[in-house]
Amino acid sequence: MENSLQELWLSTGIASFRTGQIFMIVIGGVLLFLAIRKRFEPLLLVPIGFGAILSNIPIAGIAGPDGLLGYISRVGIDTGVFPLLIFMGVGALTDFGALIANPKTVLLGAAAQFGIFLTLLGALLLNALPGFDFSLADAAAIGIIGGADGPTAIFLASRLAPDLLGAIAVAAYSYMALVPIIQPPIMRLLTTHKERAVVMQQMRPVSKLERILFPLTVLIVTALFLPTAVPLIGMLTFGNLLRECGVVERLNRAAQNEIINVVTIFLGLAVGSKLSAEQFLQLETLGILALGAVAFSIGTAAGVVMGKAMCWATGGRINPLIGAAGVSAVPMAARVVNKVGLETDPGNYLLMHAMGPNVAGVIGSAVAAGVLLTLVG
Repeated sequence: MENSLQELWLSTGIASFRTGQIFMIVIGGVLLFLAIRKRFEPLLLVPIGFGAILSNIPIAGIAGPDGLLGYISRVGIDTGVFPLLIFMGVGALTDFGALIANPKTVLLGAAAQFGIFLTLLGALLLNALPGFDFSLADAAAIGIIGGADGPTAIFLASRLAPDLLGAIAVAAYSYMALVPIIQPPIMRLLTTHKERAVVMQQMRPVSKLERILFPLTVLIVTALFLPTAVPLIGMLTFGNLLRECGVVERLNRAAQNEIINVVTIFLGLAVGSKLSAEQFLQLETLGILALGAVAFSIGTAAGVVMGKAMCWATGGRINPLIGAAGVSAVPMAARVVNKVGLETDPGNYLLMHAMGPNVAGVIGSAVAAGVLLTLVG
């Protein structure tokens, strides 16, 4: 009888909880608080936060190899399928017109990728500290966090550093969700009130033919010069073609709604499952989180600095704030740029202007992933 009672007691969560699991459940609760109360990207943080809670409940095993979240992770994250489907949905949801109308903003998207390559070097330098042993492939996968592009980070990590995929996915999506917190102080620090108040001219109209040809042109150029980036660029441009061609509205609506919504739920839960105490509370994971923060900050700063240079070169016709949208957190970064611009001048709407570098950042991060795959993979 006593043994039966002891077995019953040991089968309860109360007896099985460990300090690390409780700590990570609290972290999951904080993510839910930020999503629900502060409305910080709830589409990302609600499933990630709830997945973190589920994965740290002892005995249940829902995030284990034979649990639901374990299956989802293997099918969608380990294979890289979810990131590609997300890219298709992003292409279907995103208006590329701002980039087509003002193609020079591609420079802002390119500048914001600077953090990726600097962080690669930072990851290698961490090897000088005890407890770190990142290979060149590991460092390349970590560096992509600087693009603030969760799907690209997962895609690259699944090919270059599968053992670090969980930490990289969590870092990438965490910083994507925290764009409204991280970016504004950097933007204000690097710009003057006069620069933030620059009013940009209305963009020219973009024809339907231009909108249809643009994704096809981007795909062809990528296929010719950087085939390793075609999986990401291909799905992005396919989704955008569904949006712009005007003859497959049912498919366009599916890509914009049902498909991306279902994948976002599963992807968020799978990323949250990587927040289990056993996987997350490790020295390498904390190093990756720190490097991710530095990478994202550097990417934002590089975009703003390039914006300042373009402002000077154009005689004050470009607001430097839009450079911060060069990171590929679309459309979050563009909305943050618009918010900071409105704080300076309530009549200065920068959203559409910021979408140009934001789209360029999505393409730029995919190109950077292709370059790293070519050089390291």
